Parts: sequence; structure tokens; C-alpha cells
Amino acid sequence: MSFPYYTGRMQNGEGKTDLDDLPESPRAGLEDPAGYTPDPGLVAAVNAALVLGQPLLLTGEPGTGKTQLAYSVAGTLGSKEAGNHLPLIFVTKSSSTARDLFYTYDSLARFHAAQSQSGSQESKDYLTFNALGIAILRACGVADLSAWLPEGFVLGRRGRSVVLIDEIDKAPRDFPNDILNEIEAMYFKVPELGNVEFRAQAHLRPVVIITSNSEKQLPDAFLRRCVYYHIPFPDSKTTRLQEIVAARIAGLQAGHSLLAEALDFFYWLREPGSGLTKKPATAELLAWLLFLRNRGAQADSPLRQHEELLKASLNIMIKGPDDQIKSGSLLQQWLKQRK
Repeated sequence: MSFPYYTGRMQNGEGKTDLDDLPESPRAGLEDPAGYTPDPGLVAAVNAALVLGQPLLLTGEPGTGKTQLAYSVAGTLGSKEAGNHLPLIFVTKSSSTARDLFYTYDSLARFHAAQSQSGSQESKDYLTFNALGIAILRACGVADLSAWLPEGFVLGRRGRSVVLIDEIDKAPRDFPNDILNEIEAMYFKVPELGNVEFRAQAHLRPVVIITSNSEKQLPDAFLRRCVYYHIPFPDSKTTRLQEIVAARIAGLQAGHSLLAEALDFFYWLREPGSGLTKKPATAELLAWLLFLRNRGAQADSPLRQHEELLKASLNIMIKGPDDQIKSGSLLQQWLKQRK
């Protein structure tokens, strides 16, 4: 199948499998933890959290790599053989409760089973253990947990886990305060199982990374229990963004004309004078450059030589209806200034 894959026109023919013929997306490489390049301050913050056994709370613009840090820590310190090279993830929602971080209980299904006398009559079979709950179970000192685990549940290797609590600021206001004791002492109780308590052994204490987009102020009591780091956006006067791109996209290095002009355009879009409501982030820059390279833009060719390709790819970086209306004129302004 050749590009463009979608033409907007229906084509006749039987047994078409065009969707199956689409090539694999090159975006997978952008998610590889091996290409993650934390700044020295973030490395120091991770090590402080590891020494103190405290959660690491990360803030920063969306797209600056907060979530990816958990994959980097797990991939760097864990191993595939041990099965702990990936983080356990809890994606916070506006409806999340403190209990959800550890487990959920299907009380309705349990009630129906009791009424109909069908299905399992054991409360444990209506439990679903979630990220931090699984990490604590893997780290607790109980030799045999089968009496409390649902039938068919696979706990995985005992040992230390990395847990990502993503976008905690989306949770209800009381959520951070409701998990203070459990986060600090690394334990939880299950009232549905007779209030049994599971507690992590000190030497296997889970590594907890928490992200926030700063949409909501977190309580001071919660902040005191965390190591904190704000991931700064790479300054245009430094080579930081060049290093990030080089680590993620093969064949693009400092000194290449394409990268130099792409970064110039990217930072120009982020300036207040551009009038954009949403500034493009690092993740969008990487996806845009990946698309340009995939569509034939050569590393040693200036970006302004690919005007048609630029027009076709602006929606990768520019989001929102008002910003999209401005995008064409913004591109023309930039091209005019650089000619």
C-alpha cells in the first residue's frame, strides 16, 4: 500500500484488506524507555526519592515526559527476566477513590451471585487488585496469598515494583489526603475479606511516581510526603531539545538543516506573539519530525524546502479549531521571515 493511504474516495473491489496492509506505525520508537533522556535535576530527584523511600511527584507541561519517566525507571532498574521492567499504572479519573488505587470490589455481582446461588460465593472472587495494591501484594511477607486472591489471578514475581499514579490532579479533592497513611506506610486493608491487612516489607517498598498537570492545588500534607520536581520546558538557548530529538529519531542530529529549522519553527509557534491558544509540546514535536522524516524530508535539507509537506502536517502540532484557522498564515509568516 502506498501513501496517501486514505484518498477520501470509495474503491470497488472484493476481498480488500487495505487496513491490514497499512505499515506499522513508527511511533513505537518514541515510547521506547531506552531513548528517554532526563535532565540532571530529574535524575537527582529520582535518586532522592529512592534513597528516602518517598513518592516522586512530577509536574510540568503536558508532553514533557512525566509519564515516560516511570517506564524509564522500571526499564533501567528492573529486568525482563524478573518481570518488573514495566511500571504498574493507575490512571486517575474524576471518579477515583482512595480504595481504587489498591483494589475494586464488584458488590453488585456478589449480591446477584448470593441471590441466585450461582457463581462463586467467595468474596475474594469479586476483587480486582489495582496498581499499588498489586505492588504491595508482591512486596508483603506473607508466604501464601492464595486464600485472599481471586481465582485465576496471577500476581507475578514477588519483589519491588514501580508504580505510576498518573495525573493525580484529576482525582476528587479529598483523594490525596485519603491515601496519606497508606502511601507513607505502604499498606492497605480489605474490609470485604474481614479487614485483612497487606503491608509491604521495608526492603521491597514499591517505588511510586506521581504525575500532575497542576490543574488543581495538592494538599500541603500530601506534598510533605513527596520528593518534588518540576520538569522545565527545554529553553531555546540550550541544546536540550536537540539531544531529546537525537535520542528518539534516528538520523537527526545537531547541525542538520532540517532539525535546526524545525526547532526554529517550533519555538516560534510557542512564542506569545504567535497567538496560539495551545502551545505545541515536546511529544508533538517528536511526532511531527517523525512524520516529516517518514515522508522523505532529508536531514540535510532545510525545512522551508518542504512547504507542501509542512502544510499537510501542521495538524500534528497545532490543536484546536481557532489555532487551526491561524495555522496557514502562521506558516506563511515564518517562511517569509526565513527566506
